[in-house]
Amino acid sequence: MRLIFLGPPGSGKGTQAKLLSERLGLCHIATGDLLREAVQLGTPEGRQAQELIAAGQLVPDALVNGMVRARFEQTPRPTRFVMDGYPRNLTQAQFFDDLLRSLGLSLDAVVFLAVNDDEIVQRISARWSCPNSQCKATYNTFTKPPRSPGRCDDCGAALAQRDDDQPATVRQRLQVYHQQTEGLLAYYRRQGLVKDVVGVGDIETIYQNLVAALAPPKP
Repeated sequence: MRLIFLGPPGSGKGTQAKLLSERLGLCHIATGDLLREAVQLGTPEGRQAQELIAAGQLVPDALVNGMVRARFEQTPRPTRFVMDGYPRNLTQAQFFDDLLRSLGLSLDAVVFLAVNDDEIVQRISARWSCPNSQCKATYNTFTKPPRSPGRCDDCGAALAQRDDDQPATVRQRLQVYHQQTEGLLAYYRRQGLVKDVVGVGDIETIYQNLVAALAPPKP
């Protein structure tokens, strides 16, 4: 099985991609992990990416594509995989199609976890964390609230929220996401690859809906 997972930030695609890969024995390829590995190993791509990130700039498509190509050129080469966080736009999707074609591989499906914007804003803006460097406990006011509002259960420090988890910033991130993925989803829908899965509910329910969407049609 060869899959791509798409969905807005906070949709749970990383959680579901990891769960599916563990249960079905698939290779979970997350571009965030590829980037961190390249930086840690000090590869040319990693050094370039680190400089860009330090300068507050986005990592360009060519660099991301290069890291993905390098992963698929490793031995053993992944032939059954879940792509998490890649491709993010049409340019990356076309590159990935060409890469897979050169390797004699093809995609089985593109899973789209559908969650509306208001739900995403609620989910992400509910994230809080302990700023104590010796603690770093994390909380969610809906799913994992602290026992005392605004205070860390473990060390008592006042909880803080990341700037990019604040509602106004989340909506800006979603606007960028929609602009990037509108053409991407249309591209994969034209190929008949998209499987729409409602990304609302508990983790196991979403997983079972996902498995059902990927099941071959009954004769």
